[in-house]
Amino acid sequence: MNGYQNLSLFDIGMAAALIVVNGALSVALRLGLERRLLVAAIRTVVQLLLIGYVLGWVFAFDHWYVVLPLMALMTVIAGLAASDRGRRTYAGQRADSILSIWGSSWLIGAFGLFAVIRIHPWYQPQYAIPILGMILGNTLTGVSLGIERMTEELTAGRAMVEMSLALGATRWEAAQGPARQAVRAGMIPTLNQMAVVGLVSLPGMMTGQVLAGQSPLQAVRYQIVIMFLIAAASGLGVVGAVVMTYRRLFSPDHRFMASKLVERKAGKRAA
Repeated sequence: MNGYQNLSLFDIGMAAALIVVNGALSVALRLGLERRLLVAAIRTVVQLLLIGYVLGWVFAFDHWYVVLPLMALMTVIAGLAASDRGRRTYAGQRADSILSIWGSSWLIGAFGLFAVIRIHPWYQPQYAIPILGMILGNTLTGVSLGIERMTEELTAGRAMVEMSLALGATRWEAAQGPARQAVRAGMIPTLNQMAVVGLVSLPGMMTGQVLAGQSPLQAVRYQIVIMFLIAAASGLGVVGAVVMTYRRLFSPDHRFMASKLVERKAGKRAA
């Protein structure tokens, strides 16, 4: 295997033409998705081209004081994206999302870079940025699902929670049922991904390495490591987010502060 096949702008244009098929389906079925499809396609091109130029600049400098701010920016964006999903929100949700994603992703990412892959220096952007990016993407999904399920379970079971507290239960005893459901919901996507990896789909990192000429067996080893890092970071992130949500909605004197949960405006809900 020698190198990879370069793609021209014409090649990209041919692939982009396939989006017309989706547009035609939307028109034929009266789905009303033509504008959203166009915007999504344009954003895909612009965002990926932008990150391509940014990464090229970062790779050229190859200094920790360039890599770390970019990684921090990626983390904040992931936290904000996670906090903008779900029907209900509460004061401090954005901070909880960012902190839970930041703590779990950076902790597990550091373990992967320092203890498993052992690159030197640790901030080599071709390793640090893609690995953190993959961890962030999956942790984002888990955290958003965990917080959403926690708020929904508490809202639906408000009467049971308040009755438990009235009968003398502690705030954790009253909240542990919804918390378990929330953690389970947040971890399921990663578990499903691990269950079918290599059978139904080839992960992005493995595919990219194979296309770049890497040995398939080495690509598989890297992907196995990444999957385990993702699973660990996602699990820690979900638990952290659910615990922080619990602490926001229950007072130290064991009261459920349901009034803190507010429903988002229709236009601000996640699709």
